[in-house]
Amino acid sequence: MSESKLLRGTMILTAATFISKILGLIYIFPFTAIVGQQGIALYSYGYLPYTVLLSVATLGVPLAVSKFVSKYNALGDYYTGRRLFKSGLIVMSVTGFLSFILLFSLAPQIASWIIRNPDELNGNSMADIVFTIRMVSTALLIVPLMSIIRGYFQGFQSMGPTAVSQVVEQIVRIIFILSLTFLIVGVYQGEVGLAVGFATFGAFVGALGGLAVLLTYWFKRKKYLDRQVEESTVNQQLPLTKMYKELISYALPLSFVGLAIPLFQFIDLFTFNNALQAAGVALAQAEVAFAAFTQTAHKLILIPVALATAFSITLVPTITKSYTDGDHDLMQKQISQTYQVILFLTLPAAVGLAVLAYPAFATLYGLEHVEIGGHILRYYAPIAIVFSLFAVSAAILQGMNQQRFAVISLVSGLVVKGALNYWLIYTFGPIGGVVATYLGYVVAIAINVWAIGKYANYNYSFVAKRALLITLFVSAMAVVVIIVRMIAEMILPMNTWLHELIVLAVGVISGGAFYLWLSIRTQLAVQILGHRLKFLQRKRKKQSEAER
Repeated sequence: MSESKLLRGTMILTAATFISKILGLIYIFPFTAIVGQQGIALYSYGYLPYTVLLSVATLGVPLAVSKFVSKYNALGDYYTGRRLFKSGLIVMSVTGFLSFILLFSLAPQIASWIIRNPDELNGNSMADIVFTIRMVSTALLIVPLMSIIRGYFQGFQSMGPTAVSQVVEQIVRIIFILSLTFLIVGVYQGEVGLAVGFATFGAFVGALGGLAVLLTYWFKRKKYLDRQVEESTVNQQLPLTKMYKELISYALPLSFVGLAIPLFQFIDLFTFNNALQAAGVALAQAEVAFAAFTQTAHKLILIPVALATAFSITLVPTITKSYTDGDHDLMQKQISQTYQVILFLTLPAAVGLAVLAYPAFATLYGLEHVEIGGHILRYYAPIAIVFSLFAVSAAILQGMNQQRFAVISLVSGLVVKGALNYWLIYTFGPIGGVVATYLGYVVAIAINVWAIGKYANYNYSFVAKRALLITLFVSAMAVVVIIVRMIAEMILPMNTWLHELIVLAVGVISGGAFYLWLSIRTQLAVQILGHRLKFLQRKRKKQSEAER
């Protein structure tokens, strides 16, 4: 397989993942308008335990299987990869079914952990929570099977099936969610609990769409794949126990680190409402805050995270190659570039979102709960920086074959979050959950940063200086946005959706333009992103010629 084809496939898969995430962000706006913040809270009650159990059922299978199959294909042993695929289908069917039975059966118990003091009049009912969890559990019957098929195709450096199935799965799921909830709530005036339960069932329907795509690819390519198996030049004849031992060694770190955000939210699932109720907050108000914290405000925060990781993700495989080749100097430059891209893109977006939290939340989710939603978003927005830093630093460690430190760091962060979350929420309200998340991630990042410094012999002095410069620019941008926002709010009272939209647009344009002008003027953008943005290269060349 040529390197250019592998690179093209990786880019296709990255683009598909990005598209899926954007679609997953966009649909939440109309969905929230239909079911409200408490409906979104109910949606989270089902999806968070499902996400964790799904990861347990699949154990990072797509990447692990692709690595395993690719390794033995390179040795000319296509037979071993096919054996893993066939047995993997059986194993994933069993683990998926067991996970479904477990989640379906434990739904009443999980519901009682989420809300210990139910308020059937003002909060979501226990029956609705149980129904929602059980509806989403059905997806566990299909999604693990999809993971093994995707991993097998990726092992042949064929990313198209995974990419297309991901996008189709997301589109089908979103169409099902929005159309059905609108019919239930908007047309037939049904209960929100019923609508949200069927919305989580969209995970199963979307999975059917994705599986149909994968099966179409499989039957089209089966003859070609069978021919390669028949033409295998080597047969390692590995026993299944040895095959799965190797597979799990690949899969566990990938699966666990990829679960960072859901695991942090899993802690919130069982502590957030209960801590607020213990502090005297009504369940209905607690659920609105929980919805903002885990879904509506959280979705906005993932925008800068997605942008930053999309730019930096291409650097991580090159770090792996440099480490393997022993090219220390090149690896130092690549790590520095990764950190700079993350900070340059994420820091201004996170700070800008914090400054414009109230108009941003009101514009996208309406004015009804803007006070609590905007309040949470203002303090929670900068978490995008630590989300990005943890993801990238963990990826660097995996590239250096030091993934054990990424696992250790995540466990440490979860321990901090778990130990402090209830007390901080009880003491400081919803912002206590934000603080606990910050503290947990800071501990995790500190361990990753230390491990990279030690095992890559990396010197952070240059990145620290660059981070200070970016911080100064972002601070200046924040001042500009605050002034513009204050002037706009003096002219336009914040009591209509249109006024909130205008303030948000003016703030984003003024802040973004000022930060871009400042970074280009000082050559910072050229130094960090010049190789990606051709117009910056041309601008720098013209300036150099003018200086001569």
